[in-house]
Amino acid sequence: MKINIRRSRRAAVAVALGSVLALTATACGDDGSGTGGDKGDEGSGKGKIVFWDNNGGVRTDAWKAIIADFEKANPDIDVEYVGIPSADYQSKVETAIQGGGLPDVGGVGAAMIASFSAQKVLEPVDDRLAKSSLNGKLNEDMLTSLKAAGGVDDTLYSVPTSANNGVLYYRTDLFEKAGLDEPTTWDKFYAAADKLTNAKKNEFGYTIRGGAGSIAQALDAMYGQSGITSFWNGDKTTVNDPKNVEALKKYAALYKKDTPSADLNNDFTKMVAQWDSGTIGMLNHNLGSYQDHVKSLGAEKFRGIPQPTGASGKRVQVSNPVDGIGLFKSSKNKEAAWKFIEFAVSHAENSKFNESAGQVPANNEAATDAWISKAEPTKLAAAALTDGSTTIVQLPYYLPDWGTISKADNEPNFQKVLLGKMSAKDFLDTLADQLNDAQAEWNSQKG
Repeated sequence: MKINIRRSRRAAVAVALGSVLALTATACGDDGSGTGGDKGDEGSGKGKIVFWDNNGGVRTDAWKAIIADFEKANPDIDVEYVGIPSADYQSKVETAIQGGGLPDVGGVGAAMIASFSAQKVLEPVDDRLAKSSLNGKLNEDMLTSLKAAGGVDDTLYSVPTSANNGVLYYRTDLFEKAGLDEPTTWDKFYAAADKLTNAKKNEFGYTIRGGAGSIAQALDAMYGQSGITSFWNGDKTTVNDPKNVEALKKYAALYKKDTPSADLNNDFTKMVAQWDSGTIGMLNHNLGSYQDHVKSLGAEKFRGIPQPTGASGKRVQVSNPVDGIGLFKSSKNKEAAWKFIEFAVSHAENSKFNESAGQVPANNEAATDAWISKAEPTKLAAAALTDGSTTIVQLPYYLPDWGTISKADNEPNFQKVLLGKMSAKDFLDTLADQLNDAQAEWNSQKG
């Protein structure tokens, strides 16, 4: 049964705002104003600015080191650091849009841009970037992803810092023992998943993400196998193309056959912990979990490689949300805030940040630094983005409904597919109907 959900862009934004009005705003800009309608000011380029980290705790040490370097180089600027856990970040910003207290500068990844830009709280940074020392030095694919995420006139609202690419991790010790080739193609991936599974011994070839965050991973596997290179064909999505239907059907069939049954409810934390502590052959996750695997398994027992290639020999991946730093329009000291952004994404600082995070640097000079060669998954991911072997399918982060469609509306349905209670075709037709409606609404609002 298909579900047809139509929402207006205005209504989607209103719902997002209404859901967070009860929350309490945290941290203030330099004078505590900073609301959504505030146009701000260039300021003196000196004094205090406030920076909100969108992955507080995980990246706190890295950002504090960058801030220390910045303040040493700019002794007339003081940066107040506010670390906010990634799960809470967007709601904190939404609350501050209404109640005041937006920061001068903050983390703005691709998945957040549509909501923030629709509410006109981000400063376009194209002109600033063109005049800065960063001009021509940033990864073009990351810039393209962030511009596409905004969905308005190819405008850049966030300066990229890194890409947290999807990786296929596999246990080299288990593959060697079983006499298996490296899973560089989808055919080798499925063959390995079968051969490494012995459910009676609690050994499985793969762990599949069935809980929170499952849709993006499923789309990655789907487009990777089908070889379809665009999310849209005109104004209609390609998610329910027959090739994608067959690909998802094959992928979902791994559940309970070559995966643990507990995978049905696994978010990334549970999935990573399960892989690190068990005897599972393969795991799809991003670069961010690399150090966890090193600590648990030792670097000699696994490898992290780019996603498998399809029958054509080409690799197709869906876009992983690129992270970045945005300048909030309400800032009363935009000149100082921009200096901080420019400094943070400079060669040395961007390299330092991404070496700590294990991610692909946005600064092209940083992407050639020596540490990249030592962190093999990052090295391979960076190469895959630049050597022409990979085509990126841009997900429609610009749609105000994308978050709801890809999470609340369809994660439960994907679990039904895994359980055999919903066909891959019905699931993708439902998803396509919702996406096509959201795209039509988006187009009407633009017009």
